[in-house]
Amino acid sequence: MRVLSEDLPQTRLPVRDDVAYILPMVAFLALTQIGVTWPGLYVASYVAKTIVVAVMLVMLRGAYTRISWKFWWLGAIVGVIGVVQWVGMQLWLQEHVKFFAPDPSVAPFDPSHAFSSPAASSAFIVVRWILGASMVVPLMEELFWRDYLWRQIIAPSNFKLATIGEWSAAAFFLVAGMFAFVHGNWWLTSIVWAMLIGGLLVYTRSIGACIVAHAVTNFLLGAYVLWARDWGFW
Repeated sequence: MRVLSEDLPQTRLPVRDDVAYILPMVAFLALTQIGVTWPGLYVASYVAKTIVVAVMLVMLRGAYTRISWKFWWLGAIVGVIGVVQWVGMQLWLQEHVKFFAPDPSVAPFDPSHAFSSPAASSAFIVVRWILGASMVVPLMEELFWRDYLWRQIIAPSNFKLATIGEWSAAAFFLVAGMFAFVHGNWWLTSIVWAMLIGGLLVYTRSIGACIVAHAVTNFLLGAYVLWARDWGFW
C-alpha cells in the first residue's frame, strides 16, 4: 500500500511542519462546529470539510513524515475489534447509564428524510460514509493525533526528534484523553478506542496500520448505521 506523500512530488509550502499537521484538524473542527451550531448547514459543512481537508492534505503532504504501511493487516484486525467495542460499549452505556443517554431534544441527522430525492440522499451518504469517514478522516486524524501530537508530547521542542510509535505513558494517555474530549458525550467509548489504537501504534511503529484501523472502524460503523438506521452513531 502507498500514500499520497510517496506517489506525488514533494511540494513544500511556506508553513512550518507542525502547522501543516495542525491546519487540517483546525479546518475540520471549525467546519464541524458550523454544522452543529446551524443544523441547516450540516450537509454543506460536511461536504465542505471533506473537500477542504482533502485538498489541504494533498497540498501539505511534503511536510509529513513518510508513512510506513507495515502491519496494515493487523490494523485491519484492530479496526474490526474497534467497531465492535465502539458500538457495543456505546449502546450499553446509553441503555444503562443515564449520563450517556442521547439528548431526546436533539434529533440526529437522517439523510433518508433530509433530501428531496433518493439520489441526493445516496450522494450524501457516499460523501459522508466513503469519502469523509472512511478516507479523509482516518488519514487526517492519524497524522494529527498519533504522528504529530504523540511526538510533540514526547519532544516539545521539536516533535520530529521523537520516533513514530515511541513509547511514552504521557503521550499514550494524553492523546487518548484529548481524542475523547473532541468526541463530546462519547468520551468514555472514544477514550477506550483511542487507547486501542495507541497500543497498535506502539506495537507496530506504523502510522499506516493506525490509518487502516481507523478506516476499517469508520467504514464498518457506517455500515452499521445504514443497516440499523441508528443515525445517532453518525
